[in-house]
Amino acid sequence: MAFNQQPFCNPSIPFTGLIHGGLQEGKMITISGRVPPGSGRFHVNLQCGSSPGADIALHFNPRYDGDSCVVSNTLQHGSWGSEERKSNSMLPAGSAFCLLITVGRDSYQLMINGRHFSDYRHRIPFYPVDTISVGGKVTVSSIAFQNSVFPGHVAFPVQVAFPTCQVFPPQPAFSSFPAFPTQPGFPSYPAFPAQPGFPPQPAFPPAMPTVPYRSAIKFNPGRSITIQGTPPFGATRFAVDLNYNFGIALHYNPRFNENVVVRNTKQGENWGTEERGGEMPFQRGKTFTLTICCENQCFRILVDGVQAHTYNHHVPASKISSLGIDGDISLTSVTV
Repeated sequence: MAFNQQPFCNPSIPFTGLIHGGLQEGKMITISGRVPPGSGRFHVNLQCGSSPGADIALHFNPRYDGDSCVVSNTLQHGSWGSEERKSNSMLPAGSAFCLLITVGRDSYQLMINGRHFSDYRHRIPFYPVDTISVGGKVTVSSIAFQNSVFPGHVAFPVQVAFPTCQVFPPQPAFSSFPAFPTQPGFPSYPAFPAQPGFPPQPAFPPAMPTVPYRSAIKFNPGRSITIQGTPPFGATRFAVDLNYNFGIALHYNPRFNENVVVRNTKQGENWGTEERGGEMPFQRGKTFTLTICCENQCFRILVDGVQAHTYNHHVPASKISSLGIDGDISLTSVTV
């Protein structure tokens, strides 16, 4: 299994971060966040370096200030190309979102809340892209990365023979990395060190969370939880629970021995009726990114950016007071 870098958690906006190893075909980037009411516009850029004027391979720019659209574009050699515009109805202001960007051979595949949004054809090669930046009026809870893909989730197979961005010399204009040498001809470096020049990430975990996991939370419509983890090869089941004082508002329980994900609510000592419909999106030994978005009427649950399930509220979300994770799983990160 390919190494997945630690996610950026609750980054301050504007934000610029390094993509370890750059982009390869099949790589997925998941941005979970919320568009505040009255937002004017925001952007997500995939860039060739972090210096001012760096080439931008993908500029994803939802606008709410009169244009009411999403603009996609590329900046090369200081000049913008022709805009591609689509409706922003899939990203309404005041709502939570999960944007999944998958690197394909010919294009970037963009999905919003598990639904296909667009395919943006490459105008410049994706190999030198090594930076992600987010700016504008938006709140981001996590930016997660995954190198492996599950069959059927995307149309592009991973080409392991494709070279990674490690063959490119470091960008001398990376002013925010004082620990990196500024001479392009400098010998090769060890694996990516910490980035002291980036704004501190207060929620960036110093170590992997332990299981069983429990954390106090406040949850209401517009908020989301992002969990990255891996079930071991011998996993039987694990559970993610959104608890309240008198029970469990959402019990999300993948069971590998039954090849099903059970959803339920516990009120006092009494369990409700199980919901078992939908696919089983988890695999033993495969790293996943699970996002639970709280909406007015239901929880929207995405796995690797693809909507897997919804679960109607049986208990008001405002009563949820803690998050619990237990069972056959090792955690990489938990972001609330």
